[in-house]
Amino acid sequence: MNVLVVFAHPKRKGSFNHAVLAEFTKGLEAGGHECEVVDLYGIGFDPVFRERDYVFFADENIPEGVLEAMRWKNRILEASGRGTFGFFKRFLASRWLRRKSLPQILREVRKRAPRDVVEQQKKVAWADGLILVAPVIWMHYPAIMKGWLERVFSYGFAYSLTPEGWKGSSGGRVPLLQLEKALSINTTFFTENDYRESGFQDAMSKLLLDWNLRYPGVPQAKLVCFHAVSAVGDSRRKRYLQEAFDLGRGF
Repeated sequence: MNVLVVFAHPKRKGSFNHAVLAEFTKGLEAGGHECEVVDLYGIGFDPVFRERDYVFFADENIPEGVLEAMRWKNRILEASGRGTFGFFKRFLASRWLRRKSLPQILREVRKRAPRDVVEQQKKVAWADGLILVAPVIWMHYPAIMKGWLERVFSYGFAYSLTPEGWKGSSGGRVPLLQLEKALSINTTFFTENDYRESGFQDAMSKLLLDWNLRYPGVPQAKLVCFHAVSAVGDSRRKRYLQEAFDLGRGF
């Protein structure tokens, strides 16, 4: 199985999350899997969804009224630049736009997809399995990993919408991901009892698995938490690392 591991921890090395990553990937190798690791902090991935990310909505299958509201012609003109040099670029862009149909314009817009996102989407498309390894921050992933999901799981790649979906129905979301399975491995600060008795564990599972993974088409998704890693002793941390290895080998 081809497995993509997406890793997020602000320390360059030496964290418990790095140890979990190392043991899990060793397990994958022992299980005969092909593995690629994307270290989001290591590559300096930009997690901020910006205006340029809207290019993935340049899709002819989107209802006409919605496409018109997106004002693609205006977006191209605005992106042509400002100042004297920008004036000439906008002039040329305006002439080009007058001769193009909406489908031609949309195809041109899609060519401007952010390269960093396209590169990550190729990695996801290669994979049969996806692993997300990160500490829990405010009951969610670190911002850099959440931003990876926001930008990489884009419209037309991870999902599309039916006309009902464009009218606001979540039931109109069409899953597109071809991944067979996914696993989220997360370290926490508080104990397992705190997470389970408060309902936080169930809430995280609902959000991280159902919405982020199962909804865009991953049939099997599992959440594994290594709780209170800064408070437990060495023997518990060793058991966590053994579990990480076993999870990789048996993935």
